[in-house]
Amino acid sequence: MYVKSFLIACFLLFLGGNYLTAQDYEYVGAGKCKMCHNKPSTGAQYKIWSESKHAKAMDVLKGDEKKDPKCIKCHATAAGVNPDLLAGLTMNEGVSCESCHGPGSGYKSLSTMKDRKKAIAKGLIIPTEKTCLKCHNDKSPNFKGFNYKEYFKKIAHPIPPKEGE
Repeated sequence: MYVKSFLIACFLLFLGGNYLTAQDYEYVGAGKCKMCHNKPSTGAQYKIWSESKHAKAMDVLKGDEKKDPKCIKCHATAAGVNPDLLAGLTMNEGVSCESCHGPGSGYKSLSTMKDRKKAIAKGLIIPTEKTCLKCHNDKSPNFKGFNYKEYFKKIAHPIPPKEGE
């Protein structure tokens, strides 16, 4: 009897502890990403994104589509997340960095980003095909198929290796 009560208490403590330590990271917007990810020497990721169809995703919507939750949830990162977590991200950014990499408030600092494991622990997502398929799927009225390997090459923005690596 005591063992069962003890196990239930431990389980509840575990759940409560996880709840108390869980953090809802905030979406800081591409401007914060740009501060470190705009230099050619580090890959110019912001420039690549800003010239992409993702950055201009809201521009392709017409009329009422710009207000339709079914459309904007994939055409604007800000529309598809909890509004309480918006801390700099706007609808005008379209499909922003944080749509693929997760809300940046926890991992945006340089000291965190220098340590990949630490950045992942603070909310950084390393996108996979599954990440893309949240929007690039047959639920979209304009879906014409999705070849992950082909399209990933179009948006690739790696950090270049340092000399000697």
